[in-house]
Amino acid sequence: MIPRNTVPLHFAGPDHGRRRLPSMANRLARMLCACLLLGGSSAMAQSDRLYVSSEKDNRIYVFDTRGQRVADIEVCQRPRHMMFSPDKRQIYVCCGDSNALGLVDLASGKMTGQLPLDQSPEIFDLSPDGRIVYATAEDDSILGAYDLQTRKKLFEIKVGGEPEGMLVMPDGKHAYVTSEEANVVHFIDLGTRKIVRNIKVGNRPRRFVLTADGRELWVSNELSGSVSIVSTATQAVVHTVKLALKGVRASDITPVGMALGSDGQSVWVGMGRANHVAEVDVRSHVLKRTVLVGKRAWGMAMHPDGKTLYVANGLSDDLTLVDAVVGKALRTVPVGRVPHSVLVSP
Repeated sequence: MIPRNTVPLHFAGPDHGRRRLPSMANRLARMLCACLLLGGSSAMAQSDRLYVSSEKDNRIYVFDTRGQRVADIEVCQRPRHMMFSPDKRQIYVCCGDSNALGLVDLASGKMTGQLPLDQSPEIFDLSPDGRIVYATAEDDSILGAYDLQTRKKLFEIKVGGEPEGMLVMPDGKHAYVTSEEANVVHFIDLGTRKIVRNIKVGNRPRRFVLTADGRELWVSNELSGSVSIVSTATQAVVHTVKLALKGVRASDITPVGMALGSDGQSVWVGMGRANHVAEVDVRSHVLKRTVLVGKRAWGMAMHPDGKTLYVANGLSDDLTLVDAVVGKALRTVPVGRVPHSVLVSP
């Protein structure tokens, strides 16, 4: 005897006509179909994901983009800067104490290999074709070039002391490197493997952002509390944005990480020990607003839709989600010890 409100889980034959499945069965069928679709697409499975490297835990913590932690990935020692591979199937993570680039497979959620680098690497970039890794090595004061396929070093270029920031131009012909000790940005010809120009900026330059039109290179100066804006046409500083915050000592404003807004109209700057982030207008170079986040606001990334800014707070071991539209912190979530960099799925 079949209960009154159910039907057998098979379709009626042609002589009996079509019978509708009950609403619960319909929902179950739709759920099963959705699960099959998700399981069959690694790209879909990795969407809506946020990755945060933890220097002390030697892990990458995985969150959804609303701040809910979903997984963690064990990697090499002292993971720092991260980038997606060109096909978005891997994360490359620079490990300062392993002197290596960790290769993380997103489908399995595991580190599957390493590319040897030089001493104490932190920031890196890729050639336009994704085949060469360019990484700064702080202890060796060099920019190194490494082949991802053969996992061998191609060449090195001697630069100023404590190099950190690294950016390859879209044409792949030139690169920029910061020297924290020399207080300069090196403009480098990658073809001749020589420094073309040393651009004097503020004290202890750290990171870069290239504007959407490619005309300006923004440089964070940690000990000057400022951002130098370099013309990529003349290789000279054309403007300096001095950061200020009411009630905060100038010495506590220590900018490092930056993120370009998705619309290209703003650059967000982490203010370090001032525990705030600042939004600066790209066109006018005017400080628009600041938002309170966690302790030592450092690494940051913008969601592709431009609505949420994610800020890694290195001394409070957490991550603040900022509504970039209204300029307000939404929530702060724990993220492991000494979070360094943030990466958002495209």
